[in-house]
Amino acid sequence: MAVDVLTTADGRAKTALSRDYARQWFAAREAGDPIAIGDAQPPLHPSRPEKPELLNPRDVPRRRPGSAQGRIAILHSVAHIELNAVDLHWDIIARFTDTKMPMGFYDDWVKAADEESKHFNLLCDCLEAQGSHYGAMGAHAGMWRAAEDTVDDFMGRLAVVPMVLEARGLDVTPGMIDIFQSAKDTQTVDALKVIYAEEVGHVAYGSKWFHFLCGRHDMDPKEAFHQLVRKYFHGALKPPFNEEKRAEAGLPPDFYWPLADKLPPHSQN
Repeated sequence: MAVDVLTTADGRAKTALSRDYARQWFAAREAGDPIAIGDAQPPLHPSRPEKPELLNPRDVPRRRPGSAQGRIAILHSVAHIELNAVDLHWDIIARFTDTKMPMGFYDDWVKAADEESKHFNLLCDCLEAQGSHYGAMGAHAGMWRAAEDTVDDFMGRLAVVPMVLEARGLDVTPGMIDIFQSAKDTQTVDALKVIYAEEVGHVAYGSKWFHFLCGRHDMDPKEAFHQLVRKYFHGALKPPFNEEKRAEAGLPPDFYWPLADKLPPHSQN
């Protein structure tokens, strides 16, 4: 199922398949006849539609939120992130089956993939309501880099994808909601509020299973997190941090502030 999603190129088709497989998974769990985990070889890179053209981050145009076109560019960028997240969550399911994990691990990531699929479609609907569509402009080529870097490091994947990249979403989404609220774009505001609420859970899944594996290997979670992020994440973490939502997701400040490019406010006097 995971590899089928990963090898489907079109965004709408990929997310329809993702949602259908999630329904099948949870229906089987509910019936007490769970689908076997099995073993499959995921591709190194997921299939992608011909558009958007994937650009070097330096070449992606700056998004100016004051104009309608700038807001469309923001929406396009977030849709691109969500489509990558669908693939990232199915990839973590297929990639690390050599590590025996409880069924709850698969429940969490199937649910996360299902929610990311819903998020992508909500954003595509917003783009289409404004006369645009996903693929209408270039997008960031570096989104899959974290997956490539951690292709053979399960704990590294958990540290960098949900606990760094998705946690960053918790920091920036409130500001995006404000931008679209100011523009009186209620459809996008409603979509972003759904995304914001559900992303907390995805960060929490990362934290939960990272701590689970640290416990299994008798490792200190904070030290292991710092070591793995320094190894795999390129650059410092950027404040301001949404400390309240990060705490809700199981990420205390002493996990991320030591990796930041400046000291926390209370440390500067």
